[in-house]
Amino acid sequence: MYRARTVLALAVVAGLSTGALAATQVIHQQGRAFSEESVTVTKGGAITFLNDDTIPHNIMSTSKGNEFNLGSQPPGASTDVTFKETGDVAVICAIHPRMKMTVKVVD
Repeated sequence: MYRARTVLALAVVAGLSTGALAATQVIHQQGRAFSEESVTVTKGGAITFLNDDTIPHNIMSTSKGNEFNLGSQPPGASTDVTFKETGDVAVICAIHPRMKMTVKVVD
């Protein structure tokens, strides 16, 4: 058992040092608000948009190079979005205009 834990720990450390285990950030939607006002991701990185609310949301961006529209996302749904171009990405909910956040995409 000890050997198995050691091998697993070494594999995790090796993966982290090479970037093989990149974590996807999770942005929650609750109370008609995003859990963060601003986040930073690396180019090619992803964010999971998770609707923890009791109502649907429609998360989208029209920022050049990072356009997306998740459509009506019911409570409990989650969707990954990959950001392909560097720059600031304005993210909104098309249903609730006060829901806004910025994703800063860096190299």
